[in-house]
Amino acid sequence: MNNNNFRKSGLAIAMAAALGASAGAHAAVEVYNQDGTSFSVDGYFNAFYVNRDDKLADTRNSDVKMGFLPNTIGFNFSKEVGDLTMGGRSSFWSTINDSLQSPTDTAIDVRQLYATVDGSFGQVLIGKDFGLYARSNIFLDEILMGFGSPGAPTGVSFGNIRTGYPYPNPSAQITYRTPDLGGLNVAAGIFEPANTTPGAQSEQSAPRLEAEVAYSADLSGVALTGWVNGRSQKSENATTSVDSTGLGYGVRAAVAGFSLTASGFTSEGDVPVLITDTAAPLAEEDADGYLVQGSYTLGANRFVLSYGETDSDQADFETENTSLAVFHDVNSNFKLVAEYNMFEQATKSTGADAAEIDTLALGAIVTF
Repeated sequence: MNNNNFRKSGLAIAMAAALGASAGAHAAVEVYNQDGTSFSVDGYFNAFYVNRDDKLADTRNSDVKMGFLPNTIGFNFSKEVGDLTMGGRSSFWSTINDSLQSPTDTAIDVRQLYATVDGSFGQVLIGKDFGLYARSNIFLDEILMGFGSPGAPTGVSFGNIRTGYPYPNPSAQITYRTPDLGGLNVAAGIFEPANTTPGAQSEQSAPRLEAEVAYSADLSGVALTGWVNGRSQKSENATTSVDSTGLGYGVRAAVAGFSLTASGFTSEGDVPVLITDTAAPLAEEDADGYLVQGSYTLGANRFVLSYGETDSDQADFETENTSLAVFHDVNSNFKLVAEYNMFEQATKSTGADAAEIDTLALGAIVTF
């Protein structure tokens, strides 16, 4: 089975990193494979018991929620045509936390709907997929399959989005990826731009540009991965012009069960959570953040210590999140998680506390 299109998808990379194995070994069930045409299905299901202690509000609440990743089902297609491999992926991400608000109206988020063309030249992707800016920052997060900082009551948690990195928005795009060049991989694409200057004569005369360069090598038994990614776009109206730029980076080293990851980002005129169309013109203000994580794998158990910060003039906030987590593999498709998070947020201009929340999350994850 040719898994090029699935292997390079966001979910595949995420699951491969979190499971510590190749995505193909855990993340797809082959339904059909004949005469150069294949079809496979993958799924990700999770639920956490969450006990949330809001220290500023002096309240404690219990819930059953999803973790950082929603429940997901994906469909993967591949067909060999001469020297080319045509591929495609559609994935559907759904909440489990809408039963009390809208009992029969579950929201389905289509984050991936794209086609790929693979050949000796590399790969071209057309459609909707995760962005390249901050892509490796989030997909190589040690608590990707955990909980992290709290989110909205009816949706996913926020992981380390806003406490170490922004979100690589799934966006309409045309992206080129080089073949593997001895461990070096380069991707660059044009993306649908966000309208960050609504109003009279609002326009985005050029697409958003995003790119990522990643390199992996094994040096005397030490597995090293490094990456740099970024994006740039311009939006303007009759009175305002906003240039949005962002730069992400990171490095991971792993040896003998130990792993150390450090990543960060810096941006200007770019929202440090997720960039979208805005109700008012965005300011060209700065933001930056970093995430430092260590993990140790012993048999079926992985122990994680994580700390991240984001400091933003944009939206005027400072956040930090500390996570302690244990992941236990019951088997290759079933994982248990125990995690404790300490999240704080302050208003940057005044220093006033805006949130102080400790969260205990106990979860189960099933993948196929």
